[in-house]
Order: sequence, then C-alpha cells, then structure tokens
Amino acid sequence: MEKRRAAVTGIGVVSPLGNSADELYRNLAANRSGIRAMTRWHDYFGRDIAGAPVELDPAAVRKISRKVRRTMGNTALFAGIAAQEAVAQSGLEPEFFTSGRMGCIIGSTVGSPSSMTEACVAEHEGRRNDLSACHFFRLMSHSSSFNVADMFGINGPQLSTNSACASGLQALGAALELIQLGKVDAVLAGGADESTPLVASSFQLLYALAEEESPEPERLSRPFDAARTGLVCAEGAGVLVVEEMEHARKRGAQILFEIVGYATNCSGWHVSHSDELQIANCMRGALADAGIAPGEVDYVCAHATGTKVGDAAEAAACRAVFGSEVFVSSLKGHLGHTLGASGALELAAVYGMMRDGVVLPTRNLENVEDCAGILLPREIREQKVRICLKNSIAFGGVNASLVCRSVD
Repeated sequence: MEKRRAAVTGIGVVSPLGNSADELYRNLAANRSGIRAMTRWHDYFGRDIAGAPVELDPAAVRKISRKVRRTMGNTALFAGIAAQEAVAQSGLEPEFFTSGRMGCIIGSTVGSPSSMTEACVAEHEGRRNDLSACHFFRLMSHSSSFNVADMFGINGPQLSTNSACASGLQALGAALELIQLGKVDAVLAGGADESTPLVASSFQLLYALAEEESPEPERLSRPFDAARTGLVCAEGAGVLVVEEMEHARKRGAQILFEIVGYATNCSGWHVSHSDELQIANCMRGALADAGIAPGEVDYVCAHATGTKVGDAAEAAACRAVFGSEVFVSSLKGHLGHTLGASGALELAAVYGMMRDGVVLPTRNLENVEDCAGILLPREIREQKVRICLKNSIAFGGVNASLVCRSVD
C-alpha cells in the first residue's frame, strides 16, 4: 500500500531574528545576526556573555487567553505564538482541531528554565507560598505541547519529544509517522526552548560555550570555522502544520513543501561527543525512508553549532554520505543555537531557500581546516533547492535527520 504523504501547510516562528517566518528569512538573507552581548546576564557571569534573545510583542502575548497563558513559561509562550502563525497560514478551520484527527507534538529540552530558577530561588529563600498554583505546569517537560493543544482545543494525540537539541526535528518526524500510520490528518509539530543564564552556564561547564571577550559578539558563533570555540545560546520556537497531502489538497490549502523521509538514532557510546558514524547512518536512514539517493540532494542544512568536536564529526559524516558535491551550511552563525527549537525553526529558512532558489551560507565562516572536504558556501549561492536534508544532533548521542522536498 502506498504511504500517506505529509505536506507542510503552515510555518510559525519566534526567533532572535524576527517573530515571523518571513522576517526571519529576510534577516538571514541580509546576513544579519541575532547575537548580542547579554548585559542582563552580567551579574551572573561577571561579564557580558554573548546570547541571542527573543523580544516578544506584549500585544502578541495578550492574544493568548489568560486561561492558557497562566500555565505558560517563556518556552511555551514562544511555542504558542509560533503556532498561531502556522495555523493562520494553514487556513485550517477551528472545528477541525476538535475532530480528534488533529495532533500536537512540540518538544523542548525542559519546560521553562526561568520558571525553574524562580521556583528554586523561592524554595531556597523560604518563599514557597509566593509561587502560583500554576507554576508547576510551566516546569513540566511537555509544557509547550499541552499548552498549545489547549490553545486550539486539540483532542487528538498530544506528545512531547524531549531530546534536547533534537527535540524539534524529532517532533516533525513523529508527525510524519502519525500521518503515515493514518492516526491523524494533521499535526501541529515543532520545538521551542528558552535561554537563561542557567542554560548558558550548563554549556560553559561542558567547555562548549563561546565566551571569549570580543567587541563583536555577533562574530562568536562560527560553525565549521577553524577558529570556532563553542556555541552561543539562543531561544525561540518553530512550529509547522504537517498535514496529510490529500487532506490538504481537498481543502485547497497552499502546500509549502513535503516531508518525505525521517530517521533518528543514538550513538550508544557517549553522552556529549558526536559520533560521525551514527550521524552518517542517520542521514542514510532518512534518505532510504524517502527513497532518495544522496546524489539527488541539493542542500544539507547542518546542525553545526560551532563546537570543535561536534562540527568536525558532522562534517565528516556529510563527507562520507555526500562527498563534496552537495551544498552544506549552518544557520547558527546568524541565529546562535536555539536548542530544541532549532530543527523546526531552521526549516522555516529552508522553505525560503526552496522558494527563492538559493542556498544561504554559514555566517562567520572564514577558514576551514578539520571541516574540509564538503561544499561550504561563503556567500549566497543560486541553487534550485528541490530536496533538502536537515540534521539535528543532541546530547545523549541523539541524531535526527529529516528529508524535505519542494512542490514546484
């Protein structure tokens, strides 16, 4: 029996470079950076660590009903605002969300780190009664998913993929599989994460944070570059409406692109060091699932965060699968690392590339040494992007790869 196909009919974004998919793509194409010195973190670190924060419009926050908003930390707020954009673009009717045929799968690293910090400080200071009765709901690992489901009255499957930086891409892969299994006709799927001093210091303890002093913090995130020293923490959300192809066509929806293949695996040997063999196996698995040969791929949107070990391993894996014939770039030089949001959020930019027939380069890439042997553009290149492979790689040895195809 032929597999049911999965179309993307809506994209929503909250990011350091804009809170809509169009604004994000315009700023990426203009080579702008969302990274800046985090002066509000100065007291925590004793200096200004670089970061890439989100600026929310208070009016957009108020559009979420108070009933739902009171159980949302910042991570869930990001997801909710992105979901509103995706749903509006999709044109799905409100009654469909309560039909039992709509799902919601939104992943994150944890619930809300700022809410977690607030709770721990209150407990330490003996102010437990100062916390809201809703506070625990902001901390829960599936906070983004159940809050977004409640926003729209979704009563189909509700799941949360909590695999750190692979969370958003795993959510999209799970959405694809639910549709292929015939369990649902559409899914709100993606990822969200919030950046706080607690998050940044966790990477600092692992020697994975880019923290050298610099008068130009926007230059600190340097994926694939020989001088890279670590990642810059960012935040945001990417949420997509993934819909069964015939369901979308019958209602006359605009189909943005198709998700055609997915794989996820685990290295099984180290919690923080990337494994080039298993990254390569994951990409091959996603291509096999899609029925696509490596030579048919036009672009690889890499995970590459700017860490020494991670970027080299992913470059080696791309070299093993694609050789030097396929464009590869990372968007984290512009955005920083949006953690569990990154896989879904960066697909918004991939759609822009598919639409405009270009490949965006890796920002701050100047000198390639241990990441050589793959095709790393230094400027925008004209290239028809019909098939793209997107990677996400997470602590715990988790890898995820998603294959997307344009509909032109």
